[in-house]
Amino acid sequence: MDINFNKNEDHNKLLLSDLRQRLGKVKLGGGEKRIEKHHAKGKMTARERIAYLLDEKKPSIEIGAFAGEGMYKEHGGCPSGGVVVKIGYVKGVQCIVVANDATVKAGAWFPITGKKNLRAQEISIENKLPIIYLVDSAGVYLPMQDEIFPDKEHFGRIFRNNAVMSSMGITQISAIMGSCVAGGAYLPIMSDEALIVDKTGSIFLAGSYLVKAAIGESIDNETLGGATTQCEVSGVTDYKSKDDKDALDIIKKIVSKIGAYDKAGYNRAKAIKPAKDPNEIFGILPRSRADQYDMREIIERLVDDSDFEEYKKGYGQTILTGYARIDGWAVGIVANQRKLVKTTKAKTKPSEMQFGGVIYSDSADKATRFIANCNQKKIPLVFLQDVTGFMVGSKSEHGGIIKDGAKMVNAVSNSVVPKFTIIIGNSYGAGNYAMCGKAYDPRLIAAWPSAELAVMSGNSAAKVLLQIETASLKKQGKEITPEVEKELYDRIKARYDEQISPYYAASRIWTDGVIDPLDTRKWISLGIEAADHAPIEKPFNLGVIQV
Repeated sequence: MDINFNKNEDHNKLLLSDLRQRLGKVKLGGGEKRIEKHHAKGKMTARERIAYLLDEKKPSIEIGAFAGEGMYKEHGGCPSGGVVVKIGYVKGVQCIVVANDATVKAGAWFPITGKKNLRAQEISIENKLPIIYLVDSAGVYLPMQDEIFPDKEHFGRIFRNNAVMSSMGITQISAIMGSCVAGGAYLPIMSDEALIVDKTGSIFLAGSYLVKAAIGESIDNETLGGATTQCEVSGVTDYKSKDDKDALDIIKKIVSKIGAYDKAGYNRAKAIKPAKDPNEIFGILPRSRADQYDMREIIERLVDDSDFEEYKKGYGQTILTGYARIDGWAVGIVANQRKLVKTTKAKTKPSEMQFGGVIYSDSADKATRFIANCNQKKIPLVFLQDVTGFMVGSKSEHGGIIKDGAKMVNAVSNSVVPKFTIIIGNSYGAGNYAMCGKAYDPRLIAAWPSAELAVMSGNSAAKVLLQIETASLKKQGKEITPEVEKELYDRIKARYDEQISPYYAASRIWTDGVIDPLDTRKWISLGIEAADHAPIEKPFNLGVIQV
């Protein structure tokens, strides 16, 4: 019996339990009472609609489940950003589905709602994946209109993307299953085909109250823009459905007739489960983000048959690079090694100890070369992050750590094969960038419950901020006793710790979600299958690099 393994396991399974509890709460949307009111209108909830639409026995993943968590408290909150997004299969065709949750402020758009919708469209565009919109929204949340309406990445960008996606030949299908008002009316009508549900669906640029105020005309919403009006009088919509299920059945029939897609051609063999038990991940991963562990042990529990062909194993050892398969897909893995390593001694160079999780010049060079190799061979890249940053100090600076780090960032930035990022532990500072953080266009990026994302660790940041604050207080003539200093430190650390939580990052869509480590293979597999819809259109070119 390994006591440390068992303690790690207990800790990580508690984190997983917390994740499941949070997900359970998120899935209630606006709450049980609002769900009951929704059902009373004869409508399915957003999650019920998606569940009915997607193939039951096929895998699916949810994007941005924690979007908006802890935000907009003064407005009553916005669970899951007021919109549910999933990647799954409809009649065997891989699609992304976007469904407004009308139990959350009648499906109104908060700033985070816009960001989440844009993320869904980004995934569709990058992967040329068919997208289905299930519309049930009151439009822009007016008290926050200045944060959602006019800017480049705001509400209007959605409709711009509709037009661009149409020109790219990406299938877009919309079902109007509730309210669809004002600018939001353009989304379904800029799709290839639009359905509307009789009696519950309506679409118009201005509702009856605004029409009365603007031009003095008295008219009810159903006559103004209901299913009969828009299908039989205006011709705005293409199909009239009797209820939600009928609309979803029509979508299934449309999707089932979509032609085959051009494949990127990523290599896939028969999937094999890991030879080593993936459940052991919970005991291997330390309780503390400062503790060491061997990342190879994690990799061997994620890849097919636990077979990891390591590239340059003895060189640049704080980053592991190598080839493997995940659910049959060939992948190149770039992972931070979290244990202390010793470099090989030579006549002209003494051996040295290198800290795990730190990127040194040799490991940056190795990663750069490996990324280039994967681009040369058209192999998707998987980044496993547990990084504290680049090595600092005079030795590293004199050795050119900045130019070596720049080479790695250059390779990650210009990579043309699809990239997928899993944040296992630390994701600090420039290490986040070099290991393909959100700013570097991973097709999907997810975090384990053990992850921490920030400029630096909580302890380091709190110490720096404490020095600044105590200096300021001393200038004001205030005495800083050890007790006062401890109180300041604890307060600063608590505030910072909240910000480095994986849920804080997920709420702002810095990641696509917080996931069960045992779902990692599914996320990567579905992600590569989505990426296979989009052949590579430009050559790999590193550009100018420092030597």
